[in-house]
Amino acid sequence: MMSLHIVVCIKQVPVSNNLKIDPVTKNVIRSDAQGMMNPFDKNAIEAALDLKERHDGEVTLLSMGPKNFEITLREGLAMGADRAILLSSRAFGGADTLATGYVLSEAIKKIGNVDLIFFGRQSIDADTGQVGPIVAEFLDMPQATYIHEINPVQNGKILATRLMENMEQVIEVEIPAVITVRSELNEPRYPTLRNIQKSYQKEVEVWDENQLAADPNRIGIKGSPTIVRKVWTPENQKKVAESLGNHPDAAVQKLLEILRDKNIL
Repeated sequence: MMSLHIVVCIKQVPVSNNLKIDPVTKNVIRSDAQGMMNPFDKNAIEAALDLKERHDGEVTLLSMGPKNFEITLREGLAMGADRAILLSSRAFGGADTLATGYVLSEAIKKIGNVDLIFFGRQSIDADTGQVGPIVAEFLDMPQATYIHEINPVQNGKILATRLMENMEQVIEVEIPAVITVRSELNEPRYPTLRNIQKSYQKEVEVWDENQLAADPNRIGIKGSPTIVRKVWTPENQKKVAESLGNHPDAAVQKLLEILRDKNIL
């Protein structure tokens, strides 16, 4: 049985909807925002740990963001991952999905000898689902997206099932490969007290642009062709409640009249 080296790319997303927006770049200011691990990424970590246990492998966590993202990487270490790397530099700031995918792919090249790369299906803050496929393209690897069932690796191939809106698709890919997973795939494990303690004994490696063979014109804002024209907060609209009375039959009759007037019935 072959040993696997699996990289799981994870993201810290804001906990609150009350976010600060940079007035110039129109990007979310993440450095002081309270965050949590993107929920879909927990499913990706669980999938990697399951394959690690089946194949006696190694799981490396990879994330890009400010220094406070370290807490999210430690949560992944507490789940059972072996290694954690944070890509953190002002030069990476303001990256869109293309620039993010490029930096992650350069980091994966530096890590080397990677068999599988896991992503959650999408992040809950941006909801694009683009970064996994972008990394696959940069690394020239096959990809399988929206996976909700994975079989053990056999003969250098992995058999997985994609779950889409109205169909399932069984797909076989040769490794190395990139896989994005759905929440239906598994139930992420809770970190044990022992693993939480062990997670703080492990180093979270911090890499910047100087440790990657990255083109400076393809990272951060420079490498991001996406342009956000405007960001605004929707106004809260006050609505007046209308009483339908205390008698049930009269209330039903009045409700029907209102619905008819609005052409709902």
